[in-house]
Amino acid sequence: MAERSGTPGTPKVLRAMNDRAALDALLELGPLTRTRIGRLTGLSKPTASQLLARLESAGLVVVTGTSEGSPGPNAQLYALNPRTAHVAGLDVTTDGIRAGVADITGRITGLYELPTPRHRSKDTAEQVVKAVDGAVKAAGLVREDLHRLVIGTPGAFDPSTGRLRYASHLPGWHSPTLLDELAAALPMPIEYENDVNLAAIAEQRLGVARDRDDFVLLWNKFGIGGAIVIDGRLHRGFTGGAGEFGFLPVPGAPVIRQVSKVNSGGFQELAGAQELPAYARGLGLDVPDGRHDEVSAALLARAAAEPAEPAHREFLQHYATALALGLASVVAVLDPELIVLSGSVNSAGGEPLRELVAAELAELAAPRPQVAIATVQDDPVLRGALEAALATTRDEVFDTSR
Repeated sequence: MAERSGTPGTPKVLRAMNDRAALDALLELGPLTRTRIGRLTGLSKPTASQLLARLESAGLVVVTGTSEGSPGPNAQLYALNPRTAHVAGLDVTTDGIRAGVADITGRITGLYELPTPRHRSKDTAEQVVKAVDGAVKAAGLVREDLHRLVIGTPGAFDPSTGRLRYASHLPGWHSPTLLDELAAALPMPIEYENDVNLAAIAEQRLGVARDRDDFVLLWNKFGIGGAIVIDGRLHRGFTGGAGEFGFLPVPGAPVIRQVSKVNSGGFQELAGAQELPAYARGLGLDVPDGRHDEVSAALLARAAAEPAEPAHREFLQHYATALALGLASVVAVLDPELIVLSGSVNSAGGEPLRELVAAELAELAAPRPQVAIATVQDDPVLRGALEAALATTRDEVFDTSR
């Protein structure tokens, strides 16, 4: 009996595997010659030529020039065609929606920011559409050019109910019909993800957690949150609530009951950005006016710049101890390889804060994970949303076996 087309081991599947290997190489390394692609994929020159002709015909690769000092067809440089596909991502906060569009290479081609309406008169679905369309226009595209949209929000959409949980502070996003309204308004694949999980995806794909299969990201900006990656995959929990570290009861903080109603918990009360300005005043530090996260980030940045100054050293130590008290429970349960300190408040503390947190954890927890400051500093949630959208889209458009 003849083997069916498309089953493992058939020429069609082998060609598709070689195509994907070449496309991944172009994605990682940029423009390559036919000879270099052949070496990277282990293909002969004739087979590599056939592969590139096939991918060029499919619109997946384009010739971008020749390698310097090497004229002739063998020196032609091939690159991914950036117009093969585009995706969009949203970072939703209480301040508004930040939207971005990226091409298949991961290059961001359009950004748009939509502040939250002062009187919240417009419905949420309309605001999402306006943000997406703004980023699409900035990229010089139309909405139909998008292959997928990933929306990042605080909390998480419960997979059993479709309703947003753990984010009572995000007005307009708790309607039981919201997901249906968005699906009707934007007829494209839409995925929803917790904002801190997306920051972890950004670090996993682009930052300090690359090639790490087990790590925890601790976020502090508007509130404390976390993301858990086990065996290379996000762990979301049964209701999507894994990583809501702000609700952790911790020593030194009051016991908070009915945490979902008050939208706070022990760890948030101990180490949240709202607590740091008062502590700094008690040390005699000059505390500027402003929003808690911005003020706390400024205080930590100043202390990190002059860590030898006694008040700054005490301020950094206080915050590092508070972070380590919460992280000790996380480390005891998960034993991660790496802890990433992320969010504007944590990132502001820099290397001095990282060293102090690592030292405190060494005394409070039996496992000894590495501690690092996040390296994706600009729009980490939006970058994670785009990376999540690109991962699925690349699997679809790079599959030449269909």
